Amino acid sequence: MLEYNVRFGDPEAQVVLPRVAGDLAELLAAAAAGALPAGRPACDPDARVTVVCATEGYPASPRTGDEIHGLAALAADPVVSVFCAGVGGTPERPVTAGGRVLAVTGRGPSIAEARSVAYDAVAGISWPGMQYRTDIAAHPSEVVT
Repeated sequence: MLEYNVRFGDPEAQVVLPRVAGDLAELLAAAAAGALPAGRPACDPDARVTVVCATEGYPASPRTGDEIHGLAALAADPVVSVFCAGVGGTPERPVTAGGRVLAVTGRGPSIAEARSVAYDAVAGISWPGMQYRTDIAAHPSEVVT
């Protein structure tokens, strides 16, 4: 591998970083100072699966301004994290404001259970034209090509 580029706003980071136990900022500061403690950082053993929810027309011409329903119900769910990307409006009335709107991450003791949690959470979210892949973390025999 020559390079692996992950930004905090990318689904690749949003599925991995929640597994880091402890204070991520402290680990990053120690790394920047060249003072990382010996050994590996502690990680939560649970699996994570992230499903990106996008707008109609994504990526070429994403539709915006549609009200997003169902986010408030997920706020207190301890096994779901919702990362907002293309979201505008207000907390009381969120609306789509970009192509990749949400990244919904489910947590569970196995990939299959984390996948189920993520897709159950996605099923509770809606807006006109919402789209997402249905094969994230699927067993290879379940992937439709």
